[in-house]
Amino acid sequence: MVSLTILNCNAMARRFSALAALPRLDFLPKEYTGPSFKQTESIKSEKFPPAVFNIYKKPLLLHQGFMQWLFDHEGKRYLDLIGGIVTVSVGHCHPKVTSALHKQIDTLWHTTNIYRHPKIYEYIEKLTEKFPGDLKVVYLVNSGTEANDLAILLAKTYTGNNDVISLQSSYHGYSSALMGLTASQSYRLPLAVPPGFYHAMLPDPFRGIWGGCRDSHSQVPGACSCPGDCVTSDKYVHQLHELLANSIPAGRVAALFAESIQGVNGTVQFPKGYLRKASELIKKHGGLYVADEVQSGFGRTGDAFWGFETHGAMPDIVTLAKGIGNGFPMAAVVTTKEIAAAHARASYFNTFGGNPMAAAVGKAVLEVIEEENLQENCKVTGKYFIERLMELQKKYSILGDVRGKGLMLGLELVEPGTKTPLAATDVAEIAEAVKEMGVLLGRGGRFNNVLRIKPPMCIGKQDVDFAVSVLDEAFGIFMKNTKK
Repeated sequence: MVSLTILNCNAMARRFSALAALPRLDFLPKEYTGPSFKQTESIKSEKFPPAVFNIYKKPLLLHQGFMQWLFDHEGKRYLDLIGGIVTVSVGHCHPKVTSALHKQIDTLWHTTNIYRHPKIYEYIEKLTEKFPGDLKVVYLVNSGTEANDLAILLAKTYTGNNDVISLQSSYHGYSSALMGLTASQSYRLPLAVPPGFYHAMLPDPFRGIWGGCRDSHSQVPGACSCPGDCVTSDKYVHQLHELLANSIPAGRVAALFAESIQGVNGTVQFPKGYLRKASELIKKHGGLYVADEVQSGFGRTGDAFWGFETHGAMPDIVTLAKGIGNGFPMAAVVTTKEIAAAHARASYFNTFGGNPMAAAVGKAVLEVIEEENLQENCKVTGKYFIERLMELQKKYSILGDVRGKGLMLGLELVEPGTKTPLAATDVAEIAEAVKEMGVLLGRGGRFNNVLRIKPPMCIGKQDVDFAVSVLDEAFGIFMKNTKK
């Protein structure tokens, strides 16, 4: 298997001579012993739901990971720049996290929170230290969908109101209850949704009608450069005010849900000042501000541990998932004592939330972020990454927008010289080429034309150089073959 890995890397280097050197890795994957690729094809086609589709023409069969690297069944190494959809925060199979899990598995797996066990107390104490103000009460659950569903319940219970607002093109989970909160056609089925969900105009500096400037090293070409709040923020907030004034009964709004940076929608950032002003407006109307930090939390944006902190906004409820467990299935809702007290009108129970294994993993993840200074790495490496991507933008006219903060970045691909989204089939071809050269990216956005870059937070500048050289090669091949 070792020789096969080396052969694959050498073959790739010969085929794509312009690529930067694959960063050295003193780690050898185990030999693959699972079902053959052909067997997985058969099982998937017969026994997996068709909604779970292949994202590549030639699907990947992955069997091992180490930090920012993944290995397929043939031993080929891939730089993981999507981190299991922004879930692997500190690195695949991080030694400290896996050690904490092994130790806990050998001690106590499960009790539910009807009993006390030490790890849940140790973890909650450490997690709440990361939050400002009165955000000190923690519900431990199992997924982002469950966390956002619980946040809706808390907001409605506390305010006594029923109407909830999210932003257009947002994604907040996939369940019958959240089908109305999620405002992305890709995830909406033609079914009736629970009443009381509304979608405010998306304040998008690239595609929004007023544009705007954002908290990023990269701005939309021709954007304003406001020293403080962006001048467009008031215009977008006015649209939110109009929604409240026309569509929602006076004083009946329960909450505004917003990500600090939209994840699934292709790393959309808001004009500076928008989120603070929008949350203040909602609170004036009797509602709560729920910060969805499922993708942008845990230091990923670099300047702060939580994305909402970079907006100067103070949420009433925060939802967490994905990177919270570095891939272990866990999530959380963090709120105030006052809001949680309203929930005590009925009992609450969660079978697996905060189980000993999850609590041990969550605590270890927080420790690794601190000990390895990963928030600072997100800031420094993220700045270097976006600057390298901005260089590519000058070279290739299909790069309509480069955006993001820290290690939460996006490349929106367009028809040259326009804002017309590049066809999803073309984007897929580019992503396929990038994969063949050893880099894994995500795709997203309303038109599925955004390459999403949200890697494990341990990547370094050598990884960035390799990734940029791969993107450079892939864009160059595409432009040459299509004569764009």
